[in-house]
Amino acid sequence: MQWTPATLGELIKVTRKGLGVTQENLALTAGTGLRFIVDLEKGKPTCQIGKTLTVLQTLGIKMTCVSPIDDVNDRFKP
Repeated sequence: MQWTPATLGELIKVTRKGLGVTQENLALTAGTGLRFIVDLEKGKPTCQIGKTLTVLQTLGIKMTCVSPIDDVNDRFKP
């Protein structure tokens, strides 16, 4: 699957709702504003990556990044 701001926003929204968390509570827990959560879930492409990563971590969503260069993948293994 190729991720876009829209598909990432939908994943966040579905996960949040599945956990029974309101947008307001997610914003408070993640340390962001409510407007940021609303924009992120709508797939706004200019949302800050740092805040987005914080929201993903807050919801327990894991991301995997893979470089096309094997040496780079070895260097960044968890």
